[in-house]
Amino acid sequence: MTIRVMLVDDHAIVREGYKRLLELQSDIVVVAEAGDGGEALNQWRALRPAVVVIDLGLPGMGGLELIARLRQRDEACRMLAFSMHRDAVWVAQALRAGALGYVTKSSAPSQLVAAVREVNQGRRVLSPDVSGEVASALLDPQDSAAHGLSPREFEVMRLLVGGRTPQEIAQSLSLSVKTVHNVHYQIKSKLGTASDFELARMAWQRGWIG
Repeated sequence: MTIRVMLVDDHAIVREGYKRLLELQSDIVVVAEAGDGGEALNQWRALRPAVVVIDLGLPGMGGLELIARLRQRDEACRMLAFSMHRDAVWVAQALRAGALGYVTKSSAPSQLVAAVREVNQGRRVLSPDVSGEVASALLDPQDSAAHGLSPREFEVMRLLVGGRTPQEIAQSLSLSVKTVHNVHYQIKSKLGTASDFELARMAWQRGWIG
């Protein structure tokens, strides 16, 4: 049976490259593409692809938030996170949000193809270059504080540290400004930071953003 895939990445050239790669396979067809979270939600509702490949670095509504929203709409939605980030914190957040697999953009093309097939079967999969990172984090959880954040809290933290205002974040994530302020407070409380400066320093030093 043919695997129907949707690609979500804000770079059209990147999407085209991965589309060509996947469609070289006789059992995979790309039925939809999206450049941001809102477009992805609309495409998903209209076409219900079997597998959604999501770049975590989307502008506006980030990839983590998109994964969580798709999971809310359909618990059976099969998603593969596709990211430049190799840090175990990103892997954990993507899986917690609802992704079945995680593949880095530095992976061999064959690993992306294999991961799409695995996720289509409902199986978890990690690319080899992050498997070791995850194992190390379990043995020496220096970033345990970040693992304690929910996917939404992690996404809001990423946007805050990136210089976005609460009003801009609220608009991007379709939240109220009050909700963003509440999440902001929860983030600082969980991480034990007294100021946004401390929050930003922690995030940069530990590689949670960038």
